[in-house]
Amino acid sequence: MSPSTLLVRLPAPASRSLPPRRCAPASAAAAPATLRTSLVASSVAQSSRLRTKCRFAAPGVREDYSSTPIDVVADVKTEKIVVLGGSGFVGSSICKAAVAKGIEVVSLSRSGRPSSSDPWADEVTWLAGDVFYARWEDVLVGATAVVSTLGGFGNEEQMKRINGEANAIAVDAAKEFGIPKFILISVHDYNLPSFLLTSGYFTGKRKAESEVLSKYPSTGVVLRPGFIYGKRKVDGFEVPLDLVGQPLEKLLSSVENFTRPLSALPGSDLVLAPPVSVDDVAYAVINAVIDDSFFGVFTIEQIKEAAANVRV
Repeated sequence: MSPSTLLVRLPAPASRSLPPRRCAPASAAAAPATLRTSLVASSVAQSSRLRTKCRFAAPGVREDYSSTPIDVVADVKTEKIVVLGGSGFVGSSICKAAVAKGIEVVSLSRSGRPSSSDPWADEVTWLAGDVFYARWEDVLVGATAVVSTLGGFGNEEQMKRINGEANAIAVDAAKEFGIPKFILISVHDYNLPSFLLTSGYFTGKRKAESEVLSKYPSTGVVLRPGFIYGKRKVDGFEVPLDLVGQPLEKLLSSVENFTRPLSALPGSDLVLAPPVSVDDVAYAVINAVIDDSFFGVFTIEQIKEAAANVRV
């Protein structure tokens, strides 16, 4: 996010010398103050204009001293993201993190709104639909970034279709409608030999990556996590993947210096790649949304670093 511009008009010199004063908080009773704030959104520049005027009178001064109004004008960039698959395990975590950061969120998924009753879910616009038949002019209106969590398993053709073709269609649509950024949740390759990466799952993911990086060379983001853990709901039941993933992540991270020489072995990361918290993936996405210098392909460790930069 680009830094805001700030213009301040200082008070005009007073006719008599008075000690410097500051505006008291609204809750203070010692010095009555009134604060008027108006916010006017600019839909064209996707920014907001904030003007604040403060008038005050210091205690113990019989005559009221009114300063010349101090006008503060700031251009604040606002974000709106469209999360494809937003009602899923990873997608809903991204929506939740975005809402927490004050980002406007639209989710497109076949199931629409999830069963969650958490307050953050009320802040998301939930759309039910299929990427292959989406009315993109309605879905993408006003968006500053598209985040795709699309992916799945099945037979070869099904995996190529959902992991590859669906994402390619989304990238094309985002580019056509002038969306500035595209963020793809892909997958770590686990150092597998090339002949094992020919399955529909991996070829589909790599096709999607190619589409993102070719059409968004300086703003496209590809995250390659390994096993993602967290509390996952399946058919109404909560599966606590974190009970396995979190201890395993800590263990593998603690012995990383000893196991690093083994990482060159084919397929070694099937055992040695540390799991990633779903919250880390979500906050890495938020970093990509708000940081214009954040683009390219990100590994497991880089995902964690990116998440740490925006966590509260």
